[in-house]
Order: sequence, then structure tokens, then C-alpha cells
Amino acid sequence: MNVQYINAICRAAKSILTSHLGVEVENMRPSAGSGTVPSHGISVILGVKGDLKGQIICTFQTETALSIVGAMMGGMKIEVLDEMGFSAVQEFGNWVAGTTATELSKEGCVIDVTPPVINEGDSKFHSSYPYITVPLKSTLGEIQVHISVSEDGAKTRSAI
Repeated sequence: MNVQYINAICRAAKSILTSHLGVEVENMRPSAGSGTVPSHGISVILGVKGDLKGQIICTFQTETALSIVGAMMGGMKIEVLDEMGFSAVQEFGNWVAGTTATELSKEGCVIDVTPPVINEGDSKFHSSYPYITVPLKSTLGEIQVHISVSEDGAKTRSAI
């Protein structure tokens, strides 16, 4: 995976938290993995296609999701994720997707991102592709950004 693309995706997620939700964010130590991507609580799954293909999965505890939704709703205290809450989590995914596309375009990479899919509960996503996990620590809680993208072969071949 191209480190420029990983950094652009991380900038996008961090930007949403700082500019849209007004919280300080600290990048924690990234890690690499393959096979199983763990999810505890809530996951927002974004498919990537275009010059890159793959997935971006943002996972966080339910308490963090409640904090994110509350911040999105102007600082309201949210006690439970109902349909409106899950809609807000999905919109958070849309924000990350749109900002990711913008950040990647600055790197000369054009992508489309699928509408976000929300998963609730402890899960294990299985993939045969490697991924990078970048934990983002904020006052809303920790968000794990799992990135598994590769350059589309057609673009790579046409550049040769």
C-alpha cells in the first residue's frame, strides 16, 4: 500500500473529527495485519473503487458512537442508538468518504466510495488482503481506521 494514500485517508478521518466535530485528535501507533479485522461495537464500512480498490472500515465502541452522534447533533447527550442515531453514524461515514476522495485527489488519485454500511456488535471481518490500522484517539473516544486499498491494475498498466 502506498503510504501517501494511507496518510491521505488518515488526514480525512482526522479532519472530520477536528473540523466538523471540533475535537482534538491524536494519531496512535499504526499496525499492519492480514486476515481478520476485529470490530467491537460499531463499524462503518466503506468500499473504494476507481484508481484504488478495497475497503476502509472505521470501528469504535458504542460509547464512542454515542459521543460522535451527540457531537453531530450540537452536543446533545445521546443515551441509545436508535434509527436516527444509526443514520447519523452513516452520515459520519459519508463525511469520511467525501473527505477521503478529496484528500486522495490531491495525490492524483480519483476514487468513488460506496455508501456506508453500518455493522453493530462484535464482529470479525475476514480479508485475504493486508490492511493498515491507524487508531485515532480523541475526547469522543478511540476510532480504529482499518485501511485495505491497492492501486487498480488498469491505471498501473497504463502508466507504464
